[in-house]
Amino acid sequence: MELDPRTVTSEPASPTSSAGEEKMEITSELSSPTSHSRDSGFFGSIRRLSTWKSKQSPNKESGKEDTGTWKGKGLLRSFRSYEKNKTTICDGVEKIGENKEAEPIQGKPLSVMEINELIQKRQLLEAFASIKLLEDETISERNAEKYKDNPQELLRKSKDVNFLYNSIANAIQSIVEETLEASTVEETMLTSIVTLIAHEEAAHPNTDKAVHPGSDLLGRPRKWREMWREAINESAKKRVLKAPMASKEEDSSWLDLHLNFLQKLLREDLLKIKLSVKKCYPEEYQVCDTYVEAFHKAIASHLQHLCQRLLDFNELYTLLNWVANTYHSELFLGHPDLKPEVKTENLSLLLTPADWDKLKNNYIASAKEKIKSYFGNILRLEVTEKWEKEVHSEVEENLYHALLSFDIQTIIGEHMKLSGAISRSLETKMLELCMTELLEFIPRFEKEFEKAWSTAQDSPIFAPYVVAYINSFHDLMSGLETEFEVDTEELQKILAALTRNFTNIFLTKLKTKTQPFLKKILTKDWILDTGRPDSLASAVSQFSEHLQHMRRPTGQELLREVHRYVVKEYITQVIKHRWRMNRETRQEVSKKMDLEARIFHNTLIDQGSDSDWLVPAIHHIAKIIKEKKKDKIKVYVKKLCQNYPDIRKDHILAILARRGLGRTRRAAILRQVCHVLESSSGGEGNTLFAEIDVPVVICCF
Repeated sequence: MELDPRTVTSEPASPTSSAGEEKMEITSELSSPTSHSRDSGFFGSIRRLSTWKSKQSPNKESGKEDTGTWKGKGLLRSFRSYEKNKTTICDGVEKIGENKEAEPIQGKPLSVMEINELIQKRQLLEAFASIKLLEDETISERNAEKYKDNPQELLRKSKDVNFLYNSIANAIQSIVEETLEASTVEETMLTSIVTLIAHEEAAHPNTDKAVHPGSDLLGRPRKWREMWREAINESAKKRVLKAPMASKEEDSSWLDLHLNFLQKLLREDLLKIKLSVKKCYPEEYQVCDTYVEAFHKAIASHLQHLCQRLLDFNELYTLLNWVANTYHSELFLGHPDLKPEVKTENLSLLLTPADWDKLKNNYIASAKEKIKSYFGNILRLEVTEKWEKEVHSEVEENLYHALLSFDIQTIIGEHMKLSGAISRSLETKMLELCMTELLEFIPRFEKEFEKAWSTAQDSPIFAPYVVAYINSFHDLMSGLETEFEVDTEELQKILAALTRNFTNIFLTKLKTKTQPFLKKILTKDWILDTGRPDSLASAVSQFSEHLQHMRRPTGQELLREVHRYVVKEYITQVIKHRWRMNRETRQEVSKKMDLEARIFHNTLIDQGSDSDWLVPAIHHIAKIIKEKKKDKIKVYVKKLCQNYPDIRKDHILAILARRGLGRTRRAAILRQVCHVLESSSGGEGNTLFAEIDVPVVICCF
């Protein structure tokens, strides 16, 4: 049989390995610290094989054998005894014998080509015995200074021994890596590896002997047990990378699917290790722990690569949730079928603290745009599905109702729940983000509402919308305080501004409704009009009745504003007119003012207004207008000043002018009531007259 140089210098391929895999393994091996150039050693020159083998015959005449050669013979005998008796090892698994097609004769090592063939056939125990004979013989010859004059020959033989040992090591590595790939576990092959490692450790005990130049690898420990662990690590890496992973373009749920495939694949591997692989090894190997640690490292490395991708919001959450909740759960490492062999309590962090924090920060950064888009969708639906279609506000428990608060709290609640399942700190960050986006959303919503309804305030659904949204935003604030324990100080400021603005819009709408009736007050047409005296009250009632569907206390506060607004505008209209009235006309005006005031006061109080303090104002003025006696006028003026401390001198003068008093009399009465004005609180508390402008002609007096 002729040996092709390329096959001699190549690592023996496993039956299942491809040419490409073999080439990769060779490259890896030859680049290791224990390998040498392919062109060195007798593998660089095949013709030396037969010459080297012929030189290996012992010196029969001298009757001397190297001690190393006798050791080799003993090792061969122990393997033959092991083969013959089929010793049971590792939890009772029987080791079947290996074929002995090329058994060494008279304790002589086989040729390198023959040993190579044994390794390729995975008859590793037999191959190891011959390599050990070859190694011992070389050591013996070196000790006898046989190569004193030819050190290159010693170097070549040492490299050949090293190459063959490395070939066995690669075969062990291939067997270990193929264990999980195969459909069934070759238990006898694994037990033979255990035996092989044990024999190698016995043959190469740790030694402190001086290293011989040029042959430093001879007799040195091969550390196959460490190599076995590394093979498990490599096997774990391959298994992790074997999990299918579609592209994002193929499936938007690619990451979730990939992680499901990964946990299913590796869970099956761990179950195989527990049931079939573990019993092939002694307890000292701690096979399950070794595999779990290897998978853990491989998964950690794989996740680091996944984290480098540009992941969107959902993908970031999938990864966070898988690390925090799925990995140790019954869906994966904590599966009941894997207990108690698979232990996870001593595993290191799957991601470093820095990587974990980076992943969470990326999630929050991605969530910012997500939350903003959710709030934007809420606004868009309000515009397109309600405002444009003029859908009437719903009434729930006698309150105008909008889903705004519910939708916003649902968004916040869902994202807090998801984030809280990962970590408390992430939940806190998510809440802070949601609140930041909410504080930006409310003014944006307010602006869009004003824009949409600026030309449609006469719509019958406008006022209900104003009330419904004020209700909804205050429900939102209450919900955030109770359900999420949020500090709503900033939100209160924004909602207070929104409520004031909506109140102003509401009052502007009210002014539009009531202005035609208010402008008629004290006009001749108004005096002569014998129609219904409740026209103003009806206009106010039609609008203010919506406030009965507003949540307290906001509804009542707004109703107070409506009540104050009507009284203030009524008085404004009374004092602005300058035409003189005779006594009979003053009586009619006073009577009509009393009647109208009583009607709209009763209407507003019936609707829920508690502003009783506003009731006397118009009645006092009505009495002043009709009274003919100066002393009684002074009494009514004093009562007016006492009831309304914010009244000013120019207001009193204007009212007296409506009475028709001359300048001198007005001044006299004013002097007599000045002490009342001076002793008043100066406008503290409820205000009415402070916002009433007096005509310039009266102010000049």
